[in-house]
Amino acid sequence: MSEVEQFLPRSEARPPFFVGVDLGGTNIKAGVVDDIGRIISWHQTATLVEQGPEAGARRIAAAIHKAIGDAGLRPADIAGVGLGSPGTMDIPGGRLMVPANLKGWDYFPIRDRVADRAGLPITFANDATAAAYGEFWIGSGRDFHSMILLTLGTGIGCGIVIGELLLDGEHSHGGEFGHTIIDSTPAARVCGCGQPGHFEAYASATAVTKRTREALDTGRGSSLTDRIAHGAELSPKLVAEEAEMGDPFSLEIILETARYLAIGIVNLMHTIDPNGILVGGAMTFGGNDSELGRRFLDETRAEVGRRAYAVCSQNTVIDFATLGGDAGFIGAAGITRAEYLKRRTL
Repeated sequence: MSEVEQFLPRSEARPPFFVGVDLGGTNIKAGVVDDIGRIISWHQTATLVEQGPEAGARRIAAAIHKAIGDAGLRPADIAGVGLGSPGTMDIPGGRLMVPANLKGWDYFPIRDRVADRAGLPITFANDATAAAYGEFWIGSGRDFHSMILLTLGTGIGCGIVIGELLLDGEHSHGGEFGHTIIDSTPAARVCGCGQPGHFEAYASATAVTKRTREALDTGRGSSLTDRIAHGAELSPKLVAEEAEMGDPFSLEIILETARYLAIGIVNLMHTIDPNGILVGGAMTFGGNDSELGRRFLDETRAEVGRRAYAVCSQNTVIDFATLGGDAGFIGAAGITRAEYLKRRTL
């Protein structure tokens, strides 16, 4: 299901209309939004990566048309389609490069293939950048001129928006902040990409699980041990559950993660100097709706205050993102809307 409670009735929507697509390794999400970012319809289907990129392009096109039909619209009513995809990618060329979550889709011209299958022009974007733009357009960053979104999940995604500028970089690798180095010592943790010391190796959901397992294996006492012995799978969610039940070790892991997150945030502050930095993704420990989530963010802010220039720590908003799983397709739609508006002014 979508994160939104209900869709906007077509009769109340403000044209022009845009479609956003969030392509993931597991699911394809496509949604139709109006000119101010309100969702009219939303559809999700399995990606089925193993069937290959040509089949994937057909599935994306089918999801686009399903969302358009569910909105009570025709393809001719759509002003643009935005496609957010995981990297690595060549954004100007509309190609995937070697995407880790889309095995076997290497060097596939996805933008043009989807455009051909859907019969609609496609604007291509990095998925983290699209999610950041969604928050910038109608989410927690809507009052910011510049903002950064960090998504904590299997890895760490990063999208950077400055005004209407999306920081894609000269080689479409701007915002790969999960692979910045925060530990250069010989004992540095190894990232999933194979390189040591990367931010992802310390503050991602994968890292939380690994750090927890290593500590438990040394004999650290925790209620997690009993949960795992009874069949529970070790994950950040399980760690959060036990922390909320009062397990000191689980809380220690979460607060340590907050301090690692802060190191990354300080580096971003001192590089970009944005109005705000938002934290989203699957691992927010309940976000602002949870005492644990609020404590996690408070610890992050406190560590930022200890490490950053005062002018940065005191004037940069650090908060949770609000659009959840909808941010990707809303942002992709917002990016193609921005391109549409540029064309209209030429």
